[in-house]
Amino acid sequence: MEMAPSLPDAPTQPPTPSTTRQNNLRNPLPLSPTQEQEVRRLYHERARRRCADVIKDFADCARGRTISVAWHCKDQHLAMNSCMIQYATKADEDAAREEWFEGILARRRKKEEELVKVEERRREVIELTRRQEEKERVEMERKKMEVEEAQRRKDGEKKGGGWWLRG
Repeated sequence: MEMAPSLPDAPTQPPTPSTTRQNNLRNPLPLSPTQEQEVRRLYHERARRRCADVIKDFADCARGRTISVAWHCKDQHLAMNSCMIQYATKADEDAAREEWFEGILARRRKKEEELVKVEERRREVIELTRRQEEKERVEMERKKMEVEEAQRRKDGEKKGGGWWLRG
């Protein structure tokens, strides 16, 4: 039985993340799949914006057609695809990633500003509540004093007797 030729010696060190993937020094954190999807959406949106006129030409040609689009609009379709490929570069994807990170920072700042506004409103509501409780407490004390005063007057009239017992 004949043996298969042996493989040449492979490097003994396992590949490190820096060798398998180019590090992005400006944004070093890996993105989650959802975040990557958002970057891709932004990337494709930018390409569609740049090729809007070519895409519009293809859409105008394809309007009202079904299967015949394949041969009637072939030139417009090729022009649209070549335009999209022209803007589907690694540099454009990196630019979209940078734009996404800038958007993250802007959204984070906006969220922090909203949280500050909410905290200010919360403090205002707490202060208004305290004032209202103080007013209610003062009012309750005033009413209690009036009731006690009325009770004292009433008790005083009972002690002194009626008009026939007085003086």
